[in-house]
Amino acid sequence: MKRPAAFIDRDGVINVEHGYVHKIADFEWLPGVFDGLRRLQSAGFALIVVTNQAGIAKGYYAESDFDCLTAHMLGQLNAEGIQIERVYHCPHHPRATRADLRRNCTCRKPAPGMLLQAASDLGLDLAR
Repeated sequence: MKRPAAFIDRDGVINVEHGYVHKIADFEWLPGVFDGLRRLQSAGFALIVVTNQAGIAKGYYAESDFDCLTAHMLGQLNAEGIQIERVYHCPHHPRATRADLRRNCTCRKPAPGMLLQAASDLGLDLAR
């Protein structure tokens, strides 16, 4: 049986949006995030983070910076008893400075690519 999921954005939902957050020192949890995620988890939802990361496409930071910050975020969530099933990110942008990432893609929100990929990878019921 497929599982229900909650798709959660990162910047402005999990952490304060300071503009292209990519350093641990700039990562600030929003109030109530831990309690909210625990409630969703307790209700049986798989927790999936889906985040546009135009800062990679625009050359503001590297993929490795995103990976480091993601590991930090997941470590703190795990310490709070919160299990994120997977983190999906879109590094593309139609006006990227990096030519290899300059495109209109199906993964950049609001397009559904990351949600569809998560459903396929994790056996999720998108209707739930």
